[in-house]
Amino acid sequence: MLIRPETMGDTWRPRPDGPAKVTGSLPYLTDLVFPNMLIGKVLRSAYPHAELESIDTDEAKRLPGVHAILTHEDVPRMNRFGIVMPDQPVFCEDRVRFVGDAICAVAADTAEIATQALRLVKVVYRPLPVVTNPEAALTEDAPRLHPNGNVLHRAGYRRGKAQDAMADCSVIVEETYETPRQMHAYLETEGGVVVPEEDGSITVYMGTQHGYRDRQQLARILAMPEHAIRIVSSPMGGSFGGKDELNVQPYAALLALATGRPVKIHQTRAESVRSALKRHPMQIHMRTGADANGHILAHQVSIVADTGAYATLGPAVLDFAVEHATGPYRIPNLEIEGVSVFTNNGVSGEFRGFGGNQVTFAVEGQVERLAAKLGIDPWEMRRRNLRHAEDLGPLGQRIAPTDGAAQVLEAIRRSPVWPAQTGAAGPVGVGSGADVGSGSGATGEGLPLGLPWKRRGVGMALAMHGSGLGFGRPDPAGGRLSLMPNGKVEVAFGFEEVGQGLLAVIEQLATSELGCAPEDLCIRIGDTAVVPVSGSTTASRATNVVYQAIRRMKPSWQAEMVAAAARLTGLPAERLRLGPGGVWDSERMGADRPVLSYRSLAQQRSQHLPTAEAHFSFPTTPDAVTGGHYLYTFGAVVAQVEVDLLTGSIEVRRLDQAIAAGPVIHPMGYAGQIEGGGSMALGFTLMEDVPMTEGFYEVGNFDSYLIPTIADVPRTVDVDAIEQLLPGDPFGPRGVGEIGTVAVAPAIAAAVHNACGYVAHRLPISPKEIVQSWGDGTAGIGHL
Repeated sequence: MLIRPETMGDTWRPRPDGPAKVTGSLPYLTDLVFPNMLIGKVLRSAYPHAELESIDTDEAKRLPGVHAILTHEDVPRMNRFGIVMPDQPVFCEDRVRFVGDAICAVAADTAEIATQALRLVKVVYRPLPVVTNPEAALTEDAPRLHPNGNVLHRAGYRRGKAQDAMADCSVIVEETYETPRQMHAYLETEGGVVVPEEDGSITVYMGTQHGYRDRQQLARILAMPEHAIRIVSSPMGGSFGGKDELNVQPYAALLALATGRPVKIHQTRAESVRSALKRHPMQIHMRTGADANGHILAHQVSIVADTGAYATLGPAVLDFAVEHATGPYRIPNLEIEGVSVFTNNGVSGEFRGFGGNQVTFAVEGQVERLAAKLGIDPWEMRRRNLRHAEDLGPLGQRIAPTDGAAQVLEAIRRSPVWPAQTGAAGPVGVGSGADVGSGSGATGEGLPLGLPWKRRGVGMALAMHGSGLGFGRPDPAGGRLSLMPNGKVEVAFGFEEVGQGLLAVIEQLATSELGCAPEDLCIRIGDTAVVPVSGSTTASRATNVVYQAIRRMKPSWQAEMVAAAARLTGLPAERLRLGPGGVWDSERMGADRPVLSYRSLAQQRSQHLPTAEAHFSFPTTPDAVTGGHYLYTFGAVVAQVEVDLLTGSIEVRRLDQAIAAGPVIHPMGYAGQIEGGGSMALGFTLMEDVPMTEGFYEVGNFDSYLIPTIADVPRTVDVDAIEQLLPGDPFGPRGVGEIGTVAVAPAIAAAVHNACGYVAHRLPISPKEIVQSWGDGTAGIGHL
């Protein structure tokens, strides 16, 4: 089905948090103000790599209005954090490894005083050689950035004999692909308030994707029991993976405990650029061979990921990239190797797509090049190599059977701009691209009529994306249903609302499964004091967890509710059912009100109100394949672009996506995730990069780092949601928070190639290289 409001009826309802967010009445966590609140600031390193010889804070402490300045000596217990490998110092003791490393933190009456205090801190550095190239970092004579060397993680997978199989290939394509360092660019930068409570506990009001994991890490740093740390995280101003790791929480917490007063830290955009996580830049070398009929026989892959100075989730990102380096294709002979390397660049970490975006750009590029060499239509090339419904997963692991790959491939063929629908024999090819600005009525911005200065092209790409954390990684899930004393039906999950529309998903599932109305609900998320453990708000897993949890809790909770109502009303339990506002008599369906409201039931029952909890693990492959996933979503993209051959600029005119992710729970949210993901991927493809020179960022704010605006969004975007699962599939909806970003870049790259012949192997696509590919610097006019 196409996601359009007119086809959705009552299910196309606004998000519960939508009006407050749109009108601005719902404050960001960084807008919170508490009595006697201080302002915190963090001093970051002046060098990307240096020894710390001394830190002198005496003069800064004497500045009026300064209440505390803390260094590594003031950390009560563990001066480290990191989800997978706690290797990043809260405060550096003897060495800095990137320009975002923290030296000290100050709490003062105002931000101006705090900033001045940091200027007065005297730090003596002894600069060390800077390692910025991941491949150079792997050489024997490279400076060692960590005691165990410069390799964070290695991963790989082999099947068959790839090198031998190359001899049987009719064509071989070999290419190196490069992808950029990308900012998350969330609206609300890292920040919030930490409040010390009278009982010695603290409340942390800060954006995160995993409140319970933040609590665990903070407990180790602060030498406090976990139950004494409350994390309040929802709502927040975006994340996309960037707030999965701790950021400024330790500094605000340490300052609040040192001063006994609430402390707010809110990073400026420039501070965020300097210290926050980015998408992993990757260099991916692929050698792929196929026979004369277009069947891919062998695939060799080498991945080098620049993880920056510290680990965060770098190992898992590399594992994911290795797993998805074959795309949704059946390839009998594989040889995949990957390495994640420490450098003195900014820290790379979790980002929407989690390594899948990078390798999908590469593998889809290989498929396009093979199809071109063989003279096979690119859609047909994919069909001939597509995985089957019962195939094992990419790493040879058992997965939930799925026909998603074939479903999206067939669906995207119906796009109005795909050549099969327009009557063309294949995508617009080199030398036959559709001219724009030529012919009757075209002005071409003052250029002579008839000059083919713009060309259009169409391209496609496929993607396969695993949900959940993967085998070998704890992936707990759960939820709670309860009737509250005020008659509200509480639905509680240990998730965070990070702009993805989770509240709408919970509301829709709760009302459809339980029969109650939206106004009957009290949805609780994002507060470790009142919600159960549900696992992380990452990895496209939340919708599936909510679905499974409510279905698990529903039978016992409904039975208890109905039994209580039967005792109170004297009606047989088999006649009663839950509905809007309360408990209804099924034999009086024409009645205008329930026989017992939820409020009345709660008041009369008063003690031991009906409650149900679910505790389970996210679906995981039974095979011991580290990081291997069990549930997958699939996506296919058709992009139509217009390339200006004078400037090399690219306009994406249309972006159609077909997504196979099971039942649609909240259509507006579903469409928003795919459309928003596509827009974010435009930046990854066409404009976003955070270059670094000798360990220093070349951009410091959004004045020099461009992200897509509404003017860049395609004029037409269609989302084809494929809801059908294979018969007997018990797992329900898969998440769509990431799949809408993954295949966009290779689809646009294919469209650009079909428009003007430029082959992109590096992102973002360079307008300068497009112009240069057309001639000798005369803006391509001579070539035309």
